[in-house]
Amino acid sequence: MSGSILINLTESKDKGTGGISMIVATVKFNTLKIMAVVLALGVIAAVAIWPRGTSVIASTDINYTGVSTNEKRVKFLNSFGWQVESNPIEVVEVNIPQTFNAVYNNYNAIQKKQGFDLSGYKGKRVKRWTYKITNYAGVIDEVRANLLIYDDKVIGGDVSTVALNGFMHGLKESSVAQTSSGVTSQNADITAGIFSSISVK
Repeated sequence: MSGSILINLTESKDKGTGGISMIVATVKFNTLKIMAVVLALGVIAAVAIWPRGTSVIASTDINYTGVSTNEKRVKFLNSFGWQVESNPIEVVEVNIPQTFNAVYNNYNAIQKKQGFDLSGYKGKRVKRWTYKITNYAGVIDEVRANLLIYDDKVIGGDVSTVALNGFMHGLKESSVAQTSSGVTSQNADITAGIFSSISVK
């Protein structure tokens, strides 16, 4: 009988005990049931002893909402491994256009790669907070981290330089060498010009 335990009670007389009757219990376990229990215990034990090493924080572990203060924005950038100056070097308002040109499509490609999509914010006015990165390795020029925020939620961002031959990539890449797609230096300059639309006092 599958999934059950069968117990048979029988009566026997042991000649060595002078004919005293004894109740003999025969227990039959379902073999598949036992194997399932053993397997489950093995999985639990493996999880318990599995080594836990240090790993890079995944995007799902990062809180993209509630970045309503400067401290929270800095902490958000720190979660990607970026060390930045405590105060932003620029805060501007940006109008996301209803129709994306080639530059915006290229920029949005970077956003999509890191889980964002600006197409859902067409026609919206968002704030861009810019911070100076202090731990970008191997680059002499000033490197900046840009955060696009709407209703205290990060909806996009990038790491870039303002140099003529500069670069731009997503927040997750720790260096230019790790990014497989990005905005060219010319488009980066154009994008920077578009994004510096209305300064916030």
